[in-house]
Amino acid sequence: MENPGTVWDCPFKHETALEFDPLMRRLLDEEPVARIRMPHGDGEAWLVTRYEDVRTVTTDRRFSRAAGIGRDLPRMTPEPIAQAESINLMDPPAHNHLRRLVAKAFTNRQVEAMRPKTQRIVDELLDEMEAHGRPADLVRHLSSRLPLMTISEMLGIPEEDRPRLRRCAITMMSTSPTGREAAATAKAELRGYFTELTAQRRRDPGDDLLSALATSRDGEDLLDDAELAVMGQVLMVTGHDTSTYQISNIVYTLLTRPEALATLRARPELLPKAIEELLRFIPFRQGVGIARIAMEDVEIGGVTVRKGEPVHVSYLCANRDERVFERPDELDLERGAANHMTFGHGTHHCAGAHLARMELQIAVGTLLDRFPKLRLAVPRDEIDWNSGSIWRYPQALPVSW
Repeated sequence: MENPGTVWDCPFKHETALEFDPLMRRLLDEEPVARIRMPHGDGEAWLVTRYEDVRTVTTDRRFSRAAGIGRDLPRMTPEPIAQAESINLMDPPAHNHLRRLVAKAFTNRQVEAMRPKTQRIVDELLDEMEAHGRPADLVRHLSSRLPLMTISEMLGIPEEDRPRLRRCAITMMSTSPTGREAAATAKAELRGYFTELTAQRRRDPGDDLLSALATSRDGEDLLDDAELAVMGQVLMVTGHDTSTYQISNIVYTLLTRPEALATLRARPELLPKAIEELLRFIPFRQGVGIARIAMEDVEIGGVTVRKGEPVHVSYLCANRDERVFERPDELDLERGAANHMTFGHGTHHCAGAHLARMELQIAVGTLLDRFPKLRLAVPRDEIDWNSGSIWRYPQALPVSW
């Protein structure tokens, strides 16, 4: 690569719990387009951290995810998570018809229609937690169950299959250097499962989302078997992962910031705004996601990225950019900035963002309303934080009330 300078190791040294990484802050302020070396994959990459530059990379056709197919790109996990047929690796126009089909299931109207059922599920899960008695692990009773139940119901995944699929998803996200074989096996197992399930839905469609995708057309196009199977896999994994970890992260953040918690209890109507601010504020993942390839020489942030070079973006840093968010390192529940990038940006903005927001609003709102004296059951320094995957979250979150 040209533009010589420091090459930074990524992932960086994360602080304890959900503190923002000071090195990421330094890059955002001092070297917003930096060269990085990652634990897996060949060579180096660029890391873009400022909000406007991230927006450029994620919307400009001169940066392509599809161009990275077949290359061993720098990444966080020993085994690449995405597959060649995945919507996550497609560029327009190929991306567009898949996106339109999926978007039909995640409109605001359809998500809102799911709200009563989601509320019933949350109520039942909290009934079980209350019956268990104090203290109780919020991860086990709520966070790890609600999002998986919701997306599985949407996809029509039998209840008995869900724990196995969840284990595969966790294994795929591992950053352990010894975990490549296990991750590859888990990815193959998920693909095989959804190949069989989607074939069955083609033969005998029901009223679930997989059946709709199996039979829906975008013009004359029908998803082929491989596209359909991988789409099912992507929807299952991405449809529950972020919400699972963010329920725990949001509750931890509120319980360790008494003023913010008191504000939300006194003004429950702030909940939608508060959720947006918490999503912006919480550094919810380790490192970065899927790289894009520069299709020609591009100048960004005063740096020339050469044709063929991989470029990563940091949504976490974009969410802390003071050029966009005033006092970005402060949690301000009244900010309500819906322009945060926690769900990505541009072509690959999360199609299920509406669903995640609805789940988080119901889970957090119901929890705080039902347990007015909710608190951590252990000192915060005794909480065990995950350090072995791309996500940041507590392994368990003991609470009392």
